Amino acid sequence: MSIFDLFDNKSLPGDKSKRILKEHTLEYEHFKSDAEGGEIFKKEPGSIWGAYLIALIIFGTLFAQLLRLQITQGSFNLSLAEGNRIRVRDIAAPRGLITDAKGKVLAQNTASYSLEIYPLDLPKDKSARENIYTTLSLIAQIPVDDIATAVAQKGLSTYDPVILKQNLDRDTALLLQVKTANLPGVGVSTDPIRQYATIPGLSTILGYVGKISAEELKNNPGYKSSDEIGKDGLEMSYEKYLKGVPGVSEVEVDAKGQQQRQLSNTEPQPGDNLVLNIDSGLEQVMASSLQNVISSSKGTGGVAIAMNPQTGQILGLVSLPSYDNNLFTRPTASQEYQQLLQNPDNPLFDRAIAGQYPSGSIIKPFMASMALQEGEITPSTTINAPGEIKVGNYVYPDWKPGGFGLTDVRKAIAVSCDVFFYSVAGGWDKIKGLGVETIKKYLLKFGFGQKTGIDLPGEATGLVPDPAWKLKTKGESWYLGDTYHLGIGQGDLLVTPLQMVMATSAIANGGEVLKPEVVNKITDQNGNVVEVFQKDILKDKFIDPQYIQVVQEGMREAVTSGSARSQLGSLTVPAAAKTGTAQFEVAGKTHAWMTAYAPYDNPQIAVAVLVEQGGEGYAEAGPVVRDILNYYFQK
Repeated sequence: MSIFDLFDNKSLPGDKSKRILKEHTLEYEHFKSDAEGGEIFKKEPGSIWGAYLIALIIFGTLFAQLLRLQITQGSFNLSLAEGNRIRVRDIAAPRGLITDAKGKVLAQNTASYSLEIYPLDLPKDKSARENIYTTLSLIAQIPVDDIATAVAQKGLSTYDPVILKQNLDRDTALLLQVKTANLPGVGVSTDPIRQYATIPGLSTILGYVGKISAEELKNNPGYKSSDEIGKDGLEMSYEKYLKGVPGVSEVEVDAKGQQQRQLSNTEPQPGDNLVLNIDSGLEQVMASSLQNVISSSKGTGGVAIAMNPQTGQILGLVSLPSYDNNLFTRPTASQEYQQLLQNPDNPLFDRAIAGQYPSGSIIKPFMASMALQEGEITPSTTINAPGEIKVGNYVYPDWKPGGFGLTDVRKAIAVSCDVFFYSVAGGWDKIKGLGVETIKKYLLKFGFGQKTGIDLPGEATGLVPDPAWKLKTKGESWYLGDTYHLGIGQGDLLVTPLQMVMATSAIANGGEVLKPEVVNKITDQNGNVVEVFQKDILKDKFIDPQYIQVVQEGMREAVTSGSARSQLGSLTVPAAAKTGTAQFEVAGKTHAWMTAYAPYDNPQIAVAVLVEQGGEGYAEAGPVVRDILNYYFQK
């Protein structure tokens, strides 16, 4: 048999084998003709070996290609085929629970059912795809155009699900699952959704979750476009602990995109749990009492905060008006969210940590402590306080016409004597005065004019003004009157209610400024402690304890014989307090303030209450403070 007979091989690819056979048949016929004519024997001896070599090279190339396709790349080609029929689907992880200090669940998870489309599993043929949209429209009562638009926005090459309906009840979900069983790329998923305790005011602490935005996706590379993320409150601050680890399910689908069987399943790992310092019972009392006062005084809003002055733990925090964070788990969330944004009462605004207000007279205990520390006054310094003082053509009145007469620092705190604190701040009579720069230095040490560092997002800094700020902002010089106003918490001074309760706690505990903490500890799903938050001292030892004691005595006198007596004098535990009525730019309106702590001799709770546009501090904020302390010590 000639070497050319090797190409008469049925195992070679059809067209290619025929072409090769034809070429070499012609060559063979030519060779045969030459041989018969004797010409072959006239060729060089090496010619036939060249033909053999060419044939071997061609045959070797074809054989190598067959080996490569069938053996070397066999597993690779198999995996490509598998990729066409195996879909890897994420299983959402349940977020960690949030409980109060006593274990009451404040945020948990419930099952949610959603009707979804997986674009990658839809038919490539447009008409077949449109038939699915039409059928699904009839089944789920969704306009065809809405389905097509939703899929087009995601793109046909993505496997991320397109959610058509969510928060379905179980019966509806089961019915849809049966009716869509034969529709390629259509399915019903089960995901955990958040459910929050409905305690007024609690929503600003807990926050809520929502679909991750494009901007958030850029900043969180480990997330997918279909994921949810904490949007506000503790849900946002502790996202990395709460979110958990998604599971993975491998599902086999046929060429039509219909699920055949589940190949593997890795269960999701739930997120860690948050145990708060919040007492939900106290939170409810605070919210109820504050709401009653806001309604009766026709105030626009309010804040109540309770803090442990020995540890910095936030025991209760309420900002009103509030909102129901459960609405963000409903399909109409976007519509209701817009309504909340347009609400003139601004319920989404956390007044407790982001509201900035003139402090009014509740700043006076801090003015007194710094004046004692700087030696501007002593515990026995007295002035004969008139109803007003005059500086040139300017008059600075006290809130009480006729004044308070002979007044020392304790009495000045107890009765809230303006003239005494004008003198402490800017100087008058025998008191030289601190001056604005010294005042600012100490106010910053107490935590004003800066964030406290609380474990909640959106905190404001407040404002401690000075000459440089006024010149830059208003284009005006600083005058003595500005210092006088600063001394009584008016003018441009702005504080947050959280700063005020933190600073009041520093007076109560003897001089330690403590970082406020909402979360007590983090635990895993088995109850093991992941992290515990310890007492964090931000500042201390900047006021001598003996001077702190003098201020404490003044705040105690406010309850026994001063401005807070009518509200707190009948408490079952001895308390210390300071009232405040702060003027602001709305003529004839004032914010009502009160700060307090108890027991006086061993403080366990410090409180700050603000009623926006509520009127007098003792009359409007006072009842809320009383209700809080009564509940706390009688519960």
